Amino acid sequence: MPTGSEVIVRDVACTTCGCVCDDLAVSVRDNRIVGLQPACPLAEPWFLSLGDVPAATARIAGRPAPLEAAVAAAADVLGRSRAPLIYGLSRSSTEGQRAAVRLADRLGGNIDTTASRCHAPSIVALQQVGESTCSLGEVRNRCDLVVFWGTNPVQSHPRHLERYSGDAMGLFVPRGRRDRFLVVIDTQRTETAQQADLFLQIEPGGDFEALWTLRMLVRGLAVPDHGLPSGLARDELAALAQRMKSCRSGIVFFGLGLTRHARGGHHVIEALLRLVTDLNRHTRFYARRMRIPGDVAGADSVLCWQTGFPFSVNLARGYPRYGPGEYSANELLERHEVDACVIVGSESLARLSPAAWDSLRKLPSIVLDYPHAACPLSPNVAFATAIYGVHAPGTAYRMDEVPIPLKPFLAGDLPTDGEVLRAIERMLCEG
Repeated sequence: MPTGSEVIVRDVACTTCGCVCDDLAVSVRDNRIVGLQPACPLAEPWFLSLGDVPAATARIAGRPAPLEAAVAAAADVLGRSRAPLIYGLSRSSTEGQRAAVRLADRLGGNIDTTASRCHAPSIVALQQVGESTCSLGEVRNRCDLVVFWGTNPVQSHPRHLERYSGDAMGLFVPRGRRDRFLVVIDTQRTETAQQADLFLQIEPGGDFEALWTLRMLVRGLAVPDHGLPSGLARDELAALAQRMKSCRSGIVFFGLGLTRHARGGHHVIEALLRLVTDLNRHTRFYARRMRIPGDVAGADSVLCWQTGFPFSVNLARGYPRYGPGEYSANELLERHEVDACVIVGSESLARLSPAAWDSLRKLPSIVLDYPHAACPLSPNVAFATAIYGVHAPGTAYRMDEVPIPLKPFLAGDLPTDGEVLRAIERMLCEG
């Protein structure tokens, strides 16, 4: 490509949120991104911030170092560790996630994803009671009733309504938004609520009671007329229950507003999943988690393939053990049960508690990050790795567990996180 000329690369996939939109057109000039269509308040600033790749591929104690020396230093840290932790993986790809599991197995350590700090209660609940679920394509083509409960996709997933759940025209909803009824249930009026046909403002902590009341109404059981603990009137919930039963196809998208429940998020999600099961006696109804990081669904899936469990896995005994809370990164750090840490994507650290942060700062650490990420740690060893879908090919899993291929469109010679992790494992084997 001649210097100064501009090329438009089409069908680019974006991993800034769980929608993994794969219809972007990216304008590239002199190996830099200069434009993006369609505009997205999350994707556009992220893509445009990807400037020149740093000269230093690796750093040891903050100083530039050859890649081979950094790999040896990381292997030395992990070789002396007796209880290492590998954490993050939600901005990685299938390749990197598989390499991370293999390294954790080699070390006999713990491996955890960012799910343990967001949708872990949802995963625990669906393991207990199952889920009625579907792809986003089915939502686009079938659902005439869409409920957002405890989530604000206009802010967290800006193109969700446009592509799947609101304006999108589908096979059985040919007029898009005019054929859909949009309900938002939240503790405050959000940007999504402003676009809804019905907004129900629920009391903080009232979700559990509201869900069980809806189950009673769907089953035809008597509900008292007096005020409910949820803060919602009986008539409001009765009208919603009737609308849910009478739609052709409906879905509840739920977010962290339900999972971070003081009374036990997994009990709240269990109530929601049981409600959806009840609704399927009357119509076609689904539930879906609103996953936030771009490939956290892929991290869950890869850990399930490799270990049988989606997150919070311990491999110290030579076989996988599953323990949310017991083997979750945040709790391991809070209890000082980790003596070295490998962070794959430092943005995952933002959700750690202050106590976990305090523990992490005192540990030897290895960080694998995108070249333009601002790491909040000062790690012993740091690697700048290629961005999947920009510099290297890969696979990301959309929030509905549909795999999306990631194709590179910028030149670069940075290693992927998978290549770095495999190199560290080889060094450990040789040592």
